[in-house]
Amino acid sequence: MDASDLAGARIAIVMMSAIGDAVHTLPVVNSLRAAAPDSRITWVIQPGPHALVAGHPAVDEFVLFDRKAGWRAFREVRRATVGTRFDLVLALQVYFKAGVVTGLLRSPRKLGFDRERARDANWLFTNERIAPAGQRHVQDQYFEFLHHLGVPPLLEWKLGPTEQEAARYAAAFPETDRPVAALVVGTSKPAKEWPADRYAALVDRLEGEMGVRAMLVGGRSPRELQAAATIKRLARHQPVDALEWDLRKLVYLVDRADVLVSPDTGPLHAGVALGTPTVALMGYTNPRRVGPYRRFHDLMIDAYGDPGEDYRVSAEYRDGRMERITPEMVAEKVALALERYPRPRVSSSDSGQSPTP
Repeated sequence: MDASDLAGARIAIVMMSAIGDAVHTLPVVNSLRAAAPDSRITWVIQPGPHALVAGHPAVDEFVLFDRKAGWRAFREVRRATVGTRFDLVLALQVYFKAGVVTGLLRSPRKLGFDRERARDANWLFTNERIAPAGQRHVQDQYFEFLHHLGVPPLLEWKLGPTEQEAARYAAAFPETDRPVAALVVGTSKPAKEWPADRYAALVDRLEGEMGVRAMLVGGRSPRELQAAATIKRLARHQPVDALEWDLRKLVYLVDRADVLVSPDTGPLHAGVALGTPTVALMGYTNPRRVGPYRRFHDLMIDAYGDPGEDYRVSAEYRDGRMERITPEMVAEKVALALERYPRPRVSSSDSGQSPTP
């Protein structure tokens, strides 16, 4: 198959959640746009990650799937697409609900994962599949769809803040002449999180010993708010509290930061995409599958594996590993980030563009 087959095609992408997966989908979208500039790309997505990628220049149309609406969400997707016949559907997500959405879309070609990787019976909703390849990094698995289609993969996100966003959010960034470390304090799963008392100890090291301004970033879920309150109560030095539901403001803050510290969650992958030096705290999830993609591996703290363990790529979770990470270990990586990747950085309005080998 050749990329020329996609000229003028109507393409639908089913990737509804989560924020990190949306970041990994962006190189796929940009690669399709570069290979077939006159194609029309529709992305079925949930409202949460949509707030991150809304208005992206490579996407012609977003169709929202609001899972809070229950079965009405499927009806709304059907209503939004009932008059459209797609030439190709890419089923990047393997959950059952995503499979049902794939089934609702009209297309002669519905490309999905091979049967082994298409859990939740997702393979039942596709009629064409990528070749079996076993577990790999999520980004590489998405690129397999491009290889199947004969589309050259581009490691390009175009996630960075626009000029209008930079002007709108400028006042939210700390006024300081010191380096700024953005600290992500929450995730979608408690087991992935680093303890709040260790963040407090890290804040005191950054502020009191290293001359680094600490800024708390992320959303405003009850768990994140509780973690922030604990950090501010225990730390002798008060960090900037920049927790905010606005994902585009989060992009701006992470883009401006000198270093990002984050467990495995959406902002981590956004930071890597933006080119912000990222200290990844990996313990619960396998970093070879969901860790920083091709960037900042020298800054990653791998508490997932045992010393000397050559673990395989897998979706296996390992409980109790995040507690292995100490504030001293993270502070050392922050210092390394500031030394090896000093500002000024390349502007992230381009958000890191390079061809994938």
